[in-house]
Amino acid sequence: MDDDHEEGEEYLFKIVIIGDSAVGKSNLLSRYARNEFSMHTKATIGVEFQTQSVDIDGKEVKAQIWDTAGQERFRAVTSAYYRGAVGALIVYDISRRTTFESVSRWLDELNTHSDTTVARMLVGNKCDLENIRDVNVEEGKSLAEAEGLFFMETSALDSTNVIKAFEMVIREIYNNVSRKVLNSDTYKAELSVNRVSLVNNGADGSKQSESMFSCCSR
Repeated sequence: MDDDHEEGEEYLFKIVIIGDSAVGKSNLLSRYARNEFSMHTKATIGVEFQTQSVDIDGKEVKAQIWDTAGQERFRAVTSAYYRGAVGALIVYDISRRTTFESVSRWLDELNTHSDTTVARMLVGNKCDLENIRDVNVEEGKSLAEAEGLFFMETSALDSTNVIKAFEMVIREIYNNVSRKVLNSDTYKAELSVNRVSLVNNGADGSKQSESMFSCCSR
């Protein structure tokens, strides 16, 4: 492998988006990767992913973001896709408490199928639905603190905090790798081999937010 190719594949991270069906996982991904939103998104069957590039400390970091189907009948299909993930967004719908109550189960599943240090963020999506909110911001923060997660409320509909949420996870992965392996050539080669990008890059992301806790409005 030549040096130029190795440099190009230096940072390539797999991230999964998990949570109950209809919490907005697919729209979060499409908003981040393509700046698109569909009011008529159908349930994701199986798994699909997008690859996004972000500049961190002058390095191109590629995130391969997988949208795992939340419906129970697909869980056996998607469980294999947790393997190799180094980041995860656990998503609930702030207007449906049952999706918030499912977070602990999704965390258990993530822990069961992940064999590496995973940067995890709890995402309260659909914060544009403030008038029918069923889970308050403090509940989300408290759960995140108890589980050691980052936390942010987002709206795929109006774009609130979507870029910030994804790029906070990407930066945390980058920091984890930097701290853990200190430029280990062996580990970087492993990232390249196990997380090869299969689709074209989307648009570049913006700068990283420094805030761990953020929400739409109070």
